[in-house]
Parts: sequence; C-alpha cells; structure tokens
Amino acid sequence: MRHFRLLVVGNGVSAYGSYLNMVALNVFIYDVTDSALAAGLFMAVRLLTSVVSGFVSGRLVSAYDRKRLMVGADLTQCVAMIALLIAPDGGRAGLLYVLAVVTGFCSTLSGVALRSSIPEIVGGELRMRANSLLATGRSLAMIAGFASAGVLVAELGYVAAISLDAVTFAVSACVLLSLPIRTRAQDEKTGEKGEAPSVAEGESGKAGKTGKGGGAGRGAGALLLLRAAPVLAVMIALRAADGLGSSSHNVALPVYSSDLDPSHPATFVSQFWATWAIGNIVMQQVCGRWAGRGGRQGPGERAFAIGACVMSAAFIVVFAGLPTGVAVVAALVAGMADGLTEIAYVTRLQAAPDEQRGRLFGLSASVENTGFGLGMLVSGALLDHFSPLQVVGLLHGSAIVLCCGMFVVLVRQGREAGREHAEHRERAEDAEHRPEARERTGEGSVGRTGESSAERESEAR
Repeated sequence: MRHFRLLVVGNGVSAYGSYLNMVALNVFIYDVTDSALAAGLFMAVRLLTSVVSGFVSGRLVSAYDRKRLMVGADLTQCVAMIALLIAPDGGRAGLLYVLAVVTGFCSTLSGVALRSSIPEIVGGELRMRANSLLATGRSLAMIAGFASAGVLVAELGYVAAISLDAVTFAVSACVLLSLPIRTRAQDEKTGEKGEAPSVAEGESGKAGKTGKGGGAGRGAGALLLLRAAPVLAVMIALRAADGLGSSSHNVALPVYSSDLDPSHPATFVSQFWATWAIGNIVMQQVCGRWAGRGGRQGPGERAFAIGACVMSAAFIVVFAGLPTGVAVVAALVAGMADGLTEIAYVTRLQAAPDEQRGRLFGLSASVENTGFGLGMLVSGALLDHFSPLQVVGLLHGSAIVLCCGMFVVLVRQGREAGREHAEHRERAEDAEHRPEARERTGEGSVGRTGESSAERESEAR
C-alpha cells in the first residue's frame, strides 16, 4: 500500500492533466478554427476512439506488461502535447484531431491497465481499499482540473495550460517507473492467481478453468466468463445504462440551470457539481475504511444494484423543480451513491482471474463510453422537444428498470445457490448416518439371530 499510495499521487497528477485538457483543448480548438462544429467533431473523435480502444486495450493488457503500457501511454500523451505546442499555426487544426485520437486511446489504455493490475499490486484482500484511494485521487483531480482550467487559460493562455498538461503526464510516467510494483500474476500456468476461486462467488469457476487453456481460450476469456457469470454481464449492461443516464444530466444541467436563473446560469451547475463531488469523495472514504475491517472484499452485487437505483432516482429528483436546498441534498445523495457503485463495480470485476481481467475492463470501458456517447446524442435531440426532467427521467429511469432486472437475477441465483447448498447438506448428512445405520442394523440382526438359535438349542435339549 505504501507504493500504491505513491502510484495514486502520480495517477492523480495525470488525471488532473486529463481533466485540464478536456477544457483547455475544447476552448483551444474553437479559438483556432472558430467553428462550433469543429469543437463538437473533436469531442466525437475522442469519444469514438475511447469506444474502439476499449477492446484493443483489453487485448494489449492481457498480452503485455501493464506497467510499461501505462508508462508508454503517459509519455505518448506528453509527446503529443509538446508536438501541438511546437507545430506551426497552420498545422495545428489538423493536429488537434490526431491529438483527440491519441488522448482517447492512451487514457483508456492506462485506465484499463491500472484497474486490472490493482489485485496484483496490493493483493486481492486490499483491492477495495486501493480502489477507494484511487477513486478519491481522481475525484480530487477532476475538481482541481475543471476549477483551474478556466483560470489558467484566461490568465496565462493556452501555451501555459497545454505545457502544464504535458508536465503532468511526464510526472506520472516518472512515478510509475520509480515504483517496484508487479502488475501481472506470477505464474499463469499453475493458476496461482489468489482470486480465481472466488471470482464470481462460484459463478465463474468454470470460465476461469476454460480461460487457462490455449490462446484461443484466453482470447474468448471475457465472453466465457460472462456466460458463466450472468450477474457480471448484467452489471456491465447496467453500467452502459448508467452512462446513458449520466449523459442526460450532463447535457440537461446547463439548460435547467439557465431556466432557474437566466442572469446567472452557472450558479446551479457549480452548486450541483461541488455537492456531488463532496458526496462522492465521502462515500469513497467510507468504503475504504469499511474495507479495512474484517477482511471485507467489497459491497457486493446487491449493494451495486441498490446504489445504481438510488443514484438514478436522486438525479431525477435534482431536475424535479424542488427548492434549491432539496436539489442540493439530492445531488449529495447522487454523489454518494455514485461513489458506492463505482467501488462495488470495480472491486467486483477485479475478482476475475488475471488472464481475463484485462479483457473484462476493456469491454467495460467500451460499453460505458458507448452508453455515454449515445446518451449525448439522444439527450441533445430530446431536449429540443421535452423538458430536462422528462429527458433525465426517461434515461435514468431505464437504468432503474435494469436495476430491477438485476435484482431478479440475484434473487434467482440466490435461490438456486440455497437449493444446491441444502441438497449438498442433505447428502452429507446421509453419508454420515449411513454407516451408523448399517452397524445398528447388523448388530440387531446378529443379536436376534443369536437369541433364536439359543432358544432353539434349549428347546431341543
């Protein structure tokens, strides 16, 4: 954990750079091209790259050293930022789209590699605490990045903001290089993963064994695991619905805030995100402290489903037109529920065997980005005809419906597991009592036989 805390600091610095360039580059491309379409295309290219790179990242993380991949991703983004700075003014517009591809791919690759490496870095029993530390660091980086981007660009200009962005990626790469951490399982052939038997609490043992075969088995490891563990498949689908709902409140929030106070449209947006971030960080810290007691491994699937349902319901309440105080409390609840679902989800996926974990996180990244991107398009189109409450209620409501479906799966699985456990216990009890019954039966028959023969002898005499 001592080395991992240093890694969290480096990752937080890198995340700060990522959030900084989200704002700075978007404003920069609009300033260079003077076109809102170009700025939107930049975001679309970056998001589409993130969707595609999820599948590619899963394969790379499963085949190559994850630490080197993370270092390479940070250094590549650093070089890309420097190239943008030294490029001539006439070539910057085209280079920005190359930068969108580079940043989208590298950020996804780095995230997949780091999340899939945590059980190997800190051990399976500490992965929940590590996830809470990592999530807290990224949340603080998000707040700092979004808050400082406007000030840096306004006061120091684009060159200073992009230069600082390049420095953050270089710092993250240096921190990773200096840490003596292991990011892969020691022996993939013997199966000494530590987590394979308890991956899906009995669901994915079959998939884990299948994935230990040849290259073809490892290639289909994630799909085999999802077939053997339907709860995992439902959780990933729920994350896609969550991305769909998240995009709806991201798009609808400025519209709703403008309707509340046309003279100060940014006021409610600031209150919302600040309160949401506080709730998110608080819950991450609570999960980290809770994980340190009694060897707990994570909140579990049911906590994930409940948290996702509460989060979606709280986001809907935010747009219900209630007093500001109630809306802020709802944002706080949404942030706490979001923090709980994030920790529960990541910890749950990290229980997978090492050879399947990278592909699972790659698939998850693609699914989440697809849901978010699709939601951005759908929400933007619907807001032209419907109110923010109706749009947010529709998309977050779909996540609530899927939560109910997940509860059904969990209940059925729990009943089947309980039935199997009861049958196993009955068989064990029968096996224990059978020898005793045989002995008692044998003794009785011998005794009765002995008595009858003795009687016959006495009668004969």
